[in-house]
Amino acid sequence: MLKPEVENRRAARSCKGLLALSLLIASAFLSAVPAVGQAHETGERKLITRVDPEYPDALKKLYIGGVVRVEVLVAANGAVKGTTLIGGSPILGQSTMKAIKQWRYAPAASDETLTVKIEFDPHR
Repeated sequence: MLKPEVENRRAARSCKGLLALSLLIASAFLSAVPAVGQAHETGERKLITRVDPEYPDALKKLYIGGVVRVEVLVAANGAVKGTTLIGGSPILGQSTMKAIKQWRYAPAASDETLTVKIEFDPHR
């Protein structure tokens, strides 16, 4: 009768160890990701109106974050003509592209393609 009890204790210690290791790895990864909705753009075009993307509640509750990269086609009048997800979570990408389509840039002589990077941090 003593043997199953000893095996149960070993299994419990093993599970606790794996859980601790998983949490350590996850916290190390997520601590490197800056604030939610922090945007970085490549290009010279000035952003006039910016709408922040929504952080899906399900992902935030599960502490799932990350970086989303979107290619943005901006018309000469400053309106966003189109967006293409080029990197990151598809769920966060959909939220990001929905927000970017509402952005407005300064007018310019011609259409321009920009790359926007948005970072989501579930701890903020």
